[in-house]
Amino acid sequence: MATQTRTAPTSASHVLPTCHQPEESKSELDWADLVTLDLSQIDAPGGKQKLAKQLDDAVHRVGFFYITNFGLTQEQIDRQFAIAKNLFSLSEEEKLRYRADLEHGNYSGYRPLGSIEVFPGLRDNIEMYNVFKFIPELSRTHPEVIRQHREEIESFQRHIAQDTVQKLLTLIAIVLELPEGALTKGHRYDDVSHCHLRYMLYHARSAEVNAKFQDVYTKGHTDFGSLTLLFRQSIAALQILAPDGAWKWVKPYPGSITVNIADVLQFWSNGYLKSSVHRVVAPPPDQAHLDRLGLLYFLRPAHDLDLKTLDSPLLRRLGLKGDDHSAREGVKAGDWVRARVKGNWDTAKDRNAKGGAREEEEVVGGVKVIKYYD
Repeated sequence: MATQTRTAPTSASHVLPTCHQPEESKSELDWADLVTLDLSQIDAPGGKQKLAKQLDDAVHRVGFFYITNFGLTQEQIDRQFAIAKNLFSLSEEEKLRYRADLEHGNYSGYRPLGSIEVFPGLRDNIEMYNVFKFIPELSRTHPEVIRQHREEIESFQRHIAQDTVQKLLTLIAIVLELPEGALTKGHRYDDVSHCHLRYMLYHARSAEVNAKFQDVYTKGHTDFGSLTLLFRQSIAALQILAPDGAWKWVKPYPGSITVNIADVLQFWSNGYLKSSVHRVVAPPPDQAHLDRLGLLYFLRPAHDLDLKTLDSPLLRRLGLKGDDHSAREGVKAGDWVRARVKGNWDTAKDRNAKGGAREEEEVVGGVKVIKYYD
């Protein structure tokens, strides 16, 4: 079991509840066919090259893949789900004491239920709590359950940041024919960036209410960091937009993490790495009554990194890296992330009122992103 802090209280009110995953759906769903990378093979002779070759098509065409054997036990993962369960059981008054500064582009802390309008007059069924890295530059106050379990939360974060994502960034660098450490710069735990662990709760809705939302929990979108890691939970709801334009369900395989490429890697590769469009929908009928508790890690680049296209031999051969001035040169990753967060908060009503079209809009410094709606 992951180590707990020595200051953990013994009162029953602070004992972490056991968090059991419900049974997987028995519904017949159109599952996406995704690559699975076994990270235990990375240090075997030729292992990096083999995994990079396996990954190439996934990151170029789909943007989603699974990883296994990533160095965390199921018990450690279950502990994080238990912390999340305890956290969301707090009173709304208590949680609002730790509300994130969303208006200024900062996700650190609590985002209340119903913060975003999904359709005109209809608000989301999500609440989340984002735990940023425990470094002095990102310090903030947290609820008691976070403070009491800080040591194991930080240990969990550090393993992802210092081990799991470093391996993935190494493989992606090999795909781009860059030196193996080319992408790890600016993705270290002690770098000032908005990497965070997210506890997330989708509240179940009745069939009648789901119908008003067209069975959508979160509209189609891309993530705006470097990578997103979704720890396995058993309620089916995540869908990706496949290359053929169809929505495919992402199966929650035991022992896996679902990983997706996000906007910054797409920028650095001038579109070769695909920041995949995905959405969350109401679960199938045999799970639709269940609240969906999520655990994610968002990898964000250091604030001072530039978004211009990387000088990759592969990109040069493909005509994706020329000598012309990049439209993203001089745009810093930290400004991009803050602008995306603030933009999501400030203009959600205006965007949703426009209806279902896919529309490109400027975020910061002339850099644009396509907004996807369902």
